[in-house]
Amino acid sequence: MVAILCFPGTNCERDMQYAYRDILGAPSQIIWHKQKTLPQGTKLVVIPGGFSYGDYLRSGAIARFSPIMQEVIAYARDGGLVLGICNGFQILTEAELLPGALKRNEGLCFISKPQTLEVCDTHNRFLSDYSCGATITLPIAHADGSYYADAKTLRAMEANGQILLRYSPNPNGSLEAIAGICNQEKNVFGLMPHPERAIEPLLGGVDGLAMLRSLL
Repeated sequence: MVAILCFPGTNCERDMQYAYRDILGAPSQIIWHKQKTLPQGTKLVVIPGGFSYGDYLRSGAIARFSPIMQEVIAYARDGGLVLGICNGFQILTEAELLPGALKRNEGLCFISKPQTLEVCDTHNRFLSDYSCGATITLPIAHADGSYYADAKTLRAMEANGQILLRYSPNPNGSLEAIAGICNQEKNVFGLMPHPERAIEPLLGGVDGLAMLRSLL
């Protein structure tokens, strides 16, 4: 079972369900943020993109306190697989399941375009079907996607193989061009690009499909 969270303002939950249910054939369920438990048999939690709570206060800062997030935090700390995309990545950093923070893009503009990325580390479930150093293209659509962490955290992430994807070139001022990361235990993944928008030739490419498949 793939549990796909939905907050007020989420707008990619049905895209994600289509990817998992209709393309990859995995049972999936959309979970409203006020629920307090995950479905029985959940194997993967996905926090999709959008604008939870209108991005008021700070992107992801309010959603982090929704009832379902207490269950997600416990699930992740018990080794469960969690994937956060765009706003979901922001929520995971706010919940301290991933290090660092996402801040306003350099130039203060919303960016929406296909983006070239470099695969930096494949010793993890999320990118195990890719080759290290490979170049892929995924859509991005965000205003608060510039990744930040202090120098000590960045060094530790590099040493632990937690930096998974880098922009090429850097569109938003992210430190070290970081586009996607994981936690030290490598069961929680976050990225700003949208793999669910690159799963069919009709959408312009399939570079995101292996990411989603690999977590099943």
